[in-house]
Amino acid sequence: MARHLIPSDKTIRSIKLGQIIDEIEHLKASVRAKVEHAFRVVKRQFGHTKVRYRGLVENTAQLHTLFALTNLWMARKSGKYQPRCMSSPPG
Repeated sequence: MARHLIPSDKTIRSIKLGQIIDEIEHLKASVRAKVEHAFRVVKRQFGHTKVRYRGLVENTAQLHTLFALTNLWMARKSGKYQPRCMSSPPG
């Protein structure tokens, strides 16, 4: 009579598969959020919302500069980057 309360092997496999799929989707979402955050900083903090045509070299150089600044911006927020004061000599 208690047989219907015991899950079958197929049910257990489908539950484990569902948990694995959920973990994979969570990992993908966390990577996506980290990547998209850099684009948000470029657009909102540095105002790069529209690109006017200046040639591939100039646009590429500007984007490289903006993403380098984005790396510094995000490192500043996390405490990994501490700028040095250049007005006083070291030592």
